[in-house]
Amino acid sequence: MKWILLGALAMFLLLGGFLLTPSPIDSQAWQAPPPPALTGVLAPNERLRQAELLAPGQVSGPEDSTVSADGVLYAGTLAGDIVRVFPDGRVQRWVETGGRPLGMVFDHRGNLIVADAVRGLLSVSPGGQVTLLSREAEGTPFRFTDDVAVAPDGTIYFTDASARFGYTDYSLDLLEMRPHGRLLQYSPRTGKARTLLGNLYFANGVVVSPDGDYLLVAETWKYRILRYWLTGPKAGRAEVFADNLPGFPDNLAVDADGHYWVAFPTRRNDSVDALHRSPWLKNLVAKLPERFRPAPEPYGLVMAFDDRGRALISLHDTQGLHLREITSANPHDGYLYFGSLHNDRIGRLPLPAIPELREPAP
Repeated sequence: MKWILLGALAMFLLLGGFLLTPSPIDSQAWQAPPPPALTGVLAPNERLRQAELLAPGQVSGPEDSTVSADGVLYAGTLAGDIVRVFPDGRVQRWVETGGRPLGMVFDHRGNLIVADAVRGLLSVSPGGQVTLLSREAEGTPFRFTDDVAVAPDGTIYFTDASARFGYTDYSLDLLEMRPHGRLLQYSPRTGKARTLLGNLYFANGVVVSPDGDYLLVAETWKYRILRYWLTGPKAGRAEVFADNLPGFPDNLAVDADGHYWVAFPTRRNDSVDALHRSPWLKNLVAKLPERFRPAPEPYGLVMAFDDRGRALISLHDTQGLHLREITSANPHDGYLYFGSLHNDRIGRLPLPAIPELREPAP
């Protein structure tokens, strides 16, 4: 009896301590829309399993990638390195950013522009010299620099996913469900960054339209993509481009035919949608160790949209055995390159293997 009482007392003290410990978040409720049915264009398939695997086991967390004019593939890693994958398969550690390189793209001068989650907006010269372009906008520092795109006129557009939580705490940002994200613009001429659109629920992927008249930006936690107009009568205004998506949209890209590619690290999670209705419960869950919070499902998913936001095609790996947790789908020279936040490979799929893209939209 004595040991039972002591055990009960210990449990009471542990539970009391857990309940009285302040939560790291101050969450708000959100009613998620019912997820779309996985039928028609969204019907599951195994097309991602057709992808060739580049540098398997030789890269760790190649979240985004880009290809240089001479055909060399560049990707960032969990260790903070940017690696080069040569056409003959060789993998070379190129530079170390001192942070966590995520989105990356070449500018018109051959510099690699990098959204580094820790350090901010970077530029890496062809010779490998790393320069910090910006770490704040209008007095607010970047906490989670995420993706980047370069417009035809050289202007750089990028996202700060959260002004409150860093990249290791993205699950806390999800649970809190408050608009900490920003869409930003950096001018190479003035050397300054400014906010174009604030109050976003995890501002993630960004891409410039082929004509440079608008941007698309992924608002990950709300399962949607916004269009922000740069020119014309709607300049400075945002509207919904694609809504109620089947997963959490990540990086965005556009191909030579004007198709917009969206990578989804995981599908919708019923548990997360249910949690959003109960802020008090989310505040408790946020106090648990990371391994007890909702985790990404091992699944591969990529979609393509036309310029009106209509879904054209979806590519799946339903078991996530070949490609999973896909965070980028970048078209280049007839191929799609797939990155991942935690996987150890880069996928490459020929665009001609997707015949639907050659068919006219209804």
